[in-house]
Parts: sequence; C-alpha cells; structure tokens
Amino acid sequence: MADTALPLEAGAKVNRPSLLKRIILHNLPAKIAALPMMVTVLVVFVGCTLWTIYYSFTNSKLLPTGKFVGIEQYERLFATSRWNVSVTNLITYGVLSLIFTLVVGFILAVLIDQKIRFESAFRTIMLYPFALSFIVTGLVWQWIMNPTLGLQGTMRNLGWENFTFDWIANPRMVLYALLIAGLWQGTGFCMVLMLAGLRGVDEEIWKAARIDGIPTWRTYVSIVVPMMRGVMVTAVVIIGSGIVRLYDLVVALTNGGPGISSEVPAKYVYNYMFSGGNIGQGLAAATMMLLSVIIILIPWAYLEFGGKGRRT
Repeated sequence: MADTALPLEAGAKVNRPSLLKRIILHNLPAKIAALPMMVTVLVVFVGCTLWTIYYSFTNSKLLPTGKFVGIEQYERLFATSRWNVSVTNLITYGVLSLIFTLVVGFILAVLIDQKIRFESAFRTIMLYPFALSFIVTGLVWQWIMNPTLGLQGTMRNLGWENFTFDWIANPRMVLYALLIAGLWQGTGFCMVLMLAGLRGVDEEIWKAARIDGIPTWRTYVSIVVPMMRGVMVTAVVIIGSGIVRLYDLVVALTNGGPGISSEVPAKYVYNYMFSGGNIGQGLAAATMMLLSVIIILIPWAYLEFGGKGRRT
C-alpha cells in the first residue's frame, strides 16, 4: 500500500500490463454483474439498430435479403404520398402536443404548488390517465367522439340538434382529436415533472422577490423557469421521443383514417413490414424515425454534458 502512494519520478516508465490488469481487476464483481446487461445492450439495441440500417438499403420483401440497392428504398419512401402525409401529420401533432403539454403541465404544477388542500388527491387524479395504456385511452376517446354514440349523439338527444362534434370522422379535424386524447394522457406526467422542479426552488428566492416587489408572474418567467432548465429539457426529450413513437393511440382512435388523414410514421412502418410484405421499405422508414430521435437526443446530450464541460 505504501509504495503505490509514492509519486513517479520524472522519466520513469509505467508498467502498462500491470496498470491494465489493475484497471480490469478493480471492482471486478460489479463489472461481472453488469456484463449481462452490457451484452444485452450491444446485441439487442446496437445490433438490431445496425441490422435495421443495413437492410434498409436492400430490396427485402417478405424475408430479409442481402441484395444491396443503395438509397432506392429512401427515394421510394419520400416519393410516397402516404409517407409524406404521415410526416406532416407527425410534425403538426408533435409541435402542438409539445407546446400544450409543457404549458398546461406547468400551469397545473403552479396551481398545485400553492399548498392547496387535498393536494395528494389532485396529483393522483391528474396523473391517473398516464397509468393507462394508449390503447385504452384511444378506445375511451373513440367512444366519446363517436358521432352517433358519443358526445354529439348525447347532446342531440338532449335537444341540441345542431351540436356537432365529429372530429374523428372529419379529415381536417382528426389530428386535433388525437391531440386532445394525447394531452389528456400525457399532461399529468409533465405536471409531476414540473412540480418536482418547482419544489426544488429555494424559498429564499420567493421571499427576495416579494421584498423587491416583483410580480408573481414575472418571478416565474424571469427567475423560476430559467432555474428549471434541466427539468424542462428532460420533459422535452421524454415528450419528443414519445411523439416520434406515436402509434397505438392512432390505431385505437382512428386507425389512420379517415383515409390516410391521421397516418403517422410508426403505423407506416408496421403496415409495410407486416401487412405490405416490404421489409426494406419499412426499415427505411424506421431508420428515418431513428434519425429523428437522434436529432432530439443530441441537443439534450450537449446541454446536459457538453455545455457543463464548457462552463467549467
């Protein structure tokens, strides 16, 4: 133990094999315990990702084949109106969902942060929809928005015969029907994240703002929100990755209809790989979805790791 603490003299050579052995043997039980997870990550995640990218450049149909066709699948992908509609739908839904989820979630968190009575009950009620699967959410809202049996039929039976709420049957409004269902399920989770961030703000900041006569809304906008940057970025990443993977809510609520007016990329991938018998086309679409997720993750990784390194 004593000789390991002695400093190396100038020009002294380090015994590299011995140093490498010490690094390998250091905390060896933990490394052995983590080995199955490391192998799983390499084989399942990295391996399947590389497999997906490789076969997206082939002409695979019902079964994977090794015939390389270059970017032909991607050219066909962006020449298909169904894919272009699905991307447009996802961008529209994603932008609106991200904005409304963050804004509504933050407002709900602010209201609950006022030390209200029955706070635990309100938190549970708001978070409960997040515990449901998107399939259940889609089926519930499909019944609510059904023009015959849902809200429209109920209101007309009560005497409001001109009442109209047929969004899932209206190609121009079906995306907003999806948005309502998505917000109902995801806003509570965003509220919990925001509430955790608000509870982390030092009470002395609020006291100082009140002494200086700063309005409450200005304190939130100018002081509290910048302090919650980490929570905001995490919420954006979680919501954004969920938007890219949007599938089961669409299948349960609209099944991509009317026509293809609510088609999304994940449904396009599923249909081409399992129903259309065109694995190459489906994997090309899946690769573009992977690229979208990477575009979301890179700014987050830079802000969380790269940015901190530069500031230090």
